[in-house]
Amino acid sequence: MLLEGRNAVVYGAAGTIGRAVARAFAREGARVHLAGRTPDALADVASEIEAAGGMVETARVDALDERAVADHADAVAGGSGSVDISINLISVGEVFGTPLAEITLADFERPVITAVRSTFLTARAAARHMIRQGSGVILTFGGYGVPLSDFHLGGFQVALSAVDSLRLQLAAELGPYGIRVLTVQSVGVVEPSGEGDMTDSVVARTMLKRGATAEDVGNVAAFAASAMTFGTSRGSTWRKRPLPSRYLR
Repeated sequence: MLLEGRNAVVYGAAGTIGRAVARAFAREGARVHLAGRTPDALADVASEIEAAGGMVETARVDALDERAVADHADAVAGGSGSVDISINLISVGEVFGTPLAEITLADFERPVITAVRSTFLTARAAARHMIRQGSGVILTFGGYGVPLSDFHLGGFQVALSAVDSLRLQLAAELGPYGIRVLTVQSVGVVEPSGEGDMTDSVVARTMLKRGATAEDVGNVAAFAASAMTFGTSRGSTWRKRPLPSRYLR
């Protein structure tokens, strides 16, 4: 199994993509920590994982709440011994169908602020433990962030580009500690956009001429989080940068 012995935190685990990623992580042997704002929905996902023989825990966590995110990461590390994988898949509140010339500021900036804030908070919480461990994988998820002239996506594409810029900076700063920061990227998981059917537009941009499924995303995320993509394991001597003194206490 690709992720045996790993502890994976999935924020937004009750959503379509979060559920698929959590199931894939569990199938590959990880203990999956489901985090989200809807306990009943998280319990449903946990039941699916347990029925398939997976290891799972749930916690009510708002990924936009700085203290809640930090406390939960501390609890995972304290209770299970490590934070090895973290992925943020919460809904960002995007508004589709309104041209940028007409969209309100609130509707435009909501996905940008939500995506960047939640990604920063969850990545920072995981990184503080991963630095001590000398290993870890932080994943983000999104499309290419390229402009689309045939659909009105509000601030959504801006949010994707902003998150990927954050991912690049995290990778630069955390890489020397043996931490990988990767984006699981697709042209798009085909879902109703609220502005007509985007299926043809999404499929036309793919090499296989089919849209990605949630299961596809889960499988890729599990592979990306595994040592198969880099060849290091927890506690690897690959880390070159000394630990800052604040992590040695």
